[in-house]
Amino acid sequence: MTTAVGSVTLANPVMTASGTSGHGDELGAYLDLAALGAVVVKSMMAEAWPGNPAPRVAPTTSGMVNSVGLQGAGIADWRARELPELRRAGATVVASIWGRHVEDFAAAARELAGVGAPVVAVEVNLSCPNLDGGSHLFAHDPATAAAAVAAAGAAGLPRWAKLSANTDRVVEVAAAVAEAGAEAVTLINTLKAMVIDVESGRPALGSGAGGGGLSGPAIHPVAVRTVFDVRAALPDLPIVGVGGVRRAVDALELMMAGADAVQVGTASFADPRSADMVRAGLEHWCRRHGVRAVADVKGRAHG
Repeated sequence: MTTAVGSVTLANPVMTASGTSGHGDELGAYLDLAALGAVVVKSMMAEAWPGNPAPRVAPTTSGMVNSVGLQGAGIADWRARELPELRRAGATVVASIWGRHVEDFAAAARELAGVGAPVVAVEVNLSCPNLDGGSHLFAHDPATAAAAVAAAGAAGLPRWAKLSANTDRVVEVAAAVAEAGAEAVTLINTLKAMVIDVESGRPALGSGAGGGGLSGPAIHPVAVRTVFDVRAALPDLPIVGVGGVRRAVDALELMMAGADAVQVGTASFADPRSADMVRAGLEHWCRRHGVRAVADVKGRAHG
């Protein structure tokens, strides 16, 4: 089940997705965090950030729309209070950082410098659409995305750039962040969305006209297509696939499209054991189909 994402070797290809498992060991009450490929923590800035007004979550037919707005207590607080919990749980950790300006990414990266085990990589979140209605989506522009990734090099950790399918330039952006030092890209983030309260006639979330980000099964085919396109255009660039993964078959689709590893997100809200269930299901599928190494599944859809 071992896989590699750039220079990072993981015990298996199944991780949690940033923003869906908290900053610490919240899911540890339901599953063995050490059994996952990695725990990707909620995106953090160097300093505390309050997030968006409530209400922050609304259900949809096949998923949910959220406008949490990247609330967090800051990286220093995380290192002091929540990273030790992950360390005690034996988890492999990927830290996630975000910013409104390039210097914010640099500041967050500096706060992570020297963090040491068990943090193995930093995911540079360039694509959260529920902050200011998506007006700070670095992932829409190759130059600004590359600048943010370059700034994140201050962490001294392998960088994974989390990109957006809200743009038709995703391949161009992926190439730019790779040139800027990203060892991998994470595809995709939530998609820009909105829910209307038909009684009031107003947006249902506290972000108002800013809307939120759609996640869950509805975006899975979009994630598969995006992974496929980036793999076809940039065959040597490692990819982490995320979007609507609930079952092993969903993970397999993303890997066959070209992903080296996958992340489980919204499914964890419905069942906090989801990531481990996907991991176990993926291993079972490989055994049943005579697949000796899970990495052999990668890219099968490309012939």
